[in-house]
Amino acid sequence: MLFTKMHGLGNNYVIFNQLDDPANILEEQYYPELSRKVSDVNFGIGSDGIILITSSKIADYKMRIFNEDGSEAKNCGNGLRCVAKFLFDQMYATTSRFSIETLGGVVNAKVEIDKNQMVEYVTVDMGEPKLLKGMIPMEGDPIITAINESHSFGEEKFDLTCVSMGNPHAIIFVDNVNEVPLEKIGPVIEQSRLFPDRVNVGIVHIKNRREMDYRVWERGSGITLACGTGACAAVVASTLNEWLDNHQPITVHLPGGDLTVRWDESGHVWKRGEATYICHGELDKYNFTSNESRHSRRMII
Repeated sequence: MLFTKMHGLGNNYVIFNQLDDPANILEEQYYPELSRKVSDVNFGIGSDGIILITSSKIADYKMRIFNEDGSEAKNCGNGLRCVAKFLFDQMYATTSRFSIETLGGVVNAKVEIDKNQMVEYVTVDMGEPKLLKGMIPMEGDPIITAINESHSFGEEKFDLTCVSMGNPHAIIFVDNVNEVPLEKIGPVIEQSRLFPDRVNVGIVHIKNRREMDYRVWERGSGITLACGTGACAAVVASTLNEWLDNHQPITVHLPGGDLTVRWDESGHVWKRGEATYICHGELDKYNFTSNESRHSRRMII
């Protein structure tokens, strides 16, 4: 299996192009285990998950994302930028604007080209945020929102603002994102009964009305350096709590770098940022889809 490893602000994925390479297509039941094994930094390649690029019946292309734990994600903002760059740079996409189907819906991407005719920045229309509890999903009245809503998790209490950007996010406002033990509170909130499909947990510090710091615990992957849908959810949540100026570009500082997010007048959320190649290689799929011991695996790069 030929692969490309890419990252968006440090959120990294191993990408398998299935558009014209039958060798990259496996039986459906193998993908969760493939993602778990490939993501393993010691016995695999090391990543936050895998992405499959396939054909689509409702968009120009389709993207499927499997997390590090093998679960399938509905969407991934950083993954979308990587896929958009890959499609244009590898000459599948012939125009600067095209659509990508995800499990969370169809999104539109626009690429910006550098002097070498390679993609430098990608802007993605992430669509309208879903705010009702039933759409997130979240326990409680399905037709009301959760804006700065207090919930207890054991002995801890947090005020949550919950938003879905194709993936569910619970946003918490703090004074300093680096002083919060996200590795402890993240999994507790992610796996609580409050969220039947689990949830991504984001912590936000508002620096000013155009700028914020953001860290995230991603369901299925843990702490990552960046989360594109999370950055969008953080801007929406902050705007709902009147911390930000309406309809303005907001700089979101993540551990892996910066994103620019704008919740526009029509209700759509736009995200702009970079995507970067790490390496290209070849994977011995037999050793990553069999039940052999880890010591028998080999990888050809």
